Amino acid sequence: MLPGIDDGPGTLEGSLALARAAAAAGTRTLVATPHVSPRYFNDADTIARLVGELNTAIAAEGLELQVLAGAEIAASRVADLAEQELSRLALGASSWLLVECPLALSASSFDTIVLYLKERGHRVVLAHPERSPMFQRDPQLLSTLVEAGMLASITAGALVGSFGRDVQRFAQRLARDGLVHNVASDAHDHVQRPPTIAPEIDASGLGALAGWLTQDVPAAILSGAEIPPRPQAELDAPAGRGLRWFSRGR
Repeated sequence: MLPGIDDGPGTLEGSLALARAAAAAGTRTLVATPHVSPRYFNDADTIARLVGELNTAIAAEGLELQVLAGAEIAASRVADLAEQELSRLALGASSWLLVECPLALSASSFDTIVLYLKERGHRVVLAHPERSPMFQRDPQLLSTLVEAGMLASITAGALVGSFGRDVQRFAQRLARDGLVHNVASDAHDHVQRPPTIAPEIDASGLGALAGWLTQDVPAAILSGAEIPPRPQAELDAPAGRGLRWFSRGR
């Protein structure tokens, strides 16, 4: 969402185009989560400055959208970050850190790192676990981390095949097994990776959970309230042919 600091928009105009698309899609609060990783060495000061500049530009356009600061933290950077810096990278000044799930096949220390964050008093949201080969190979590991108090945030596009059929099936499986707490846009621009969520949720048959996934849980994260329990809801079959999901009997 923030211009020029990672793989998102390269310019302020690109950020504003994304903001316009988000507002048109019905989003009113958006958390900017630029990468804090070995490739993108961002820090809380830079993120806060750019969020302020972007909110000023959004207000000048009269858009009904507020951008809050956050970050998507690579597990490999956790040991490098001071406690104060980690706290300032939390989602919207909450106690929740968004930690990027590894996209590599081997990430043997990931669970140790996120459990270490919990021991230090942080709360953890796991970013796009449906795209992580580690969790695809061992779904029980994700279940264990959720039982330890972590939340799973999947990408809306994953539900409709934007990252391939295998990821789509796995995202559906996680959602129907009760291992998903939030669906996020993970938008990078207004065209290729746009900030849409509702159409993907509806197409995936999760419409009965839309309010919980996109409003109730995110609001609780940002306010520091207790995470509301998942509603008991009858889910529809996903749109389209040939997509099957697997139930673990939850």
